[in-house]
Amino acid sequence: MRFFKMNFSKLKPFLVITFLLSLYIFVSAISYVTAVSEDIANSVFRLHVIANSDSKEDQALKLKVRDELLKFMNELSKDCSSKQEVMEMAKSYQKDLEKIAKQVITNNGFDYDVSVEVGKADFPTKQYGDISLPVGTYDALKVKIGNASGQNWWCVMFPPLCFVDVSTGIVPDSSKKEMQESLNDEEFDLISKTDSNEISFKFKLVELFQNWKLGVN
Repeated sequence: MRFFKMNFSKLKPFLVITFLLSLYIFVSAISYVTAVSEDIANSVFRLHVIANSDSKEDQALKLKVRDELLKFMNELSKDCSSKQEVMEMAKSYQKDLEKIAKQVITNNGFDYDVSVEVGKADFPTKQYGDISLPVGTYDALKVKIGNASGQNWWCVMFPPLCFVDVSTGIVPDSSKKEMQESLNDEEFDLISKTDSNEISFKFKLVELFQNWKLGVN
């Protein structure tokens, strides 16, 4: 027993140092993830469309609504140079966006209600060509069709990534430039250089903590 106590006494400083070091690493990781996640979220404005159901017809309708809303918003915001400008534009024309969505629904033979609003929405990790955005809470134009119980459709309205050429997987340089200007070098590397082991590890770290924060298993 005395031998155990002597050994524990010797180990105690090591255990305390190990605990403090682990705590420091944990707090540092949370601080890093929080800062990076907030900066990335603050640089983009997203679109979130939810279909009435998962039926083939409702899913097709969702895409038609998406196309018309993007066409309208792209024309309105073509001269905007910041996320805030695009958000304010969406808020100003919220009723018009709702009317457009309702018209598409009616023209396709449905009588679903539709709601359009600008607010916060939780997004999973999504890839847009060679840009990957981590899971998190983002500002978005949220569109709910009918019961809004079908699959979601997500994209980025600013910088414009909604029509990335999926065949080449390349984001236009103009969109990358707009995003790069609002992020520091490491944050931009995090979403654009997933072939780096170090960057990939940091991206996974962000995903891990954000999923924990949002309660995603």
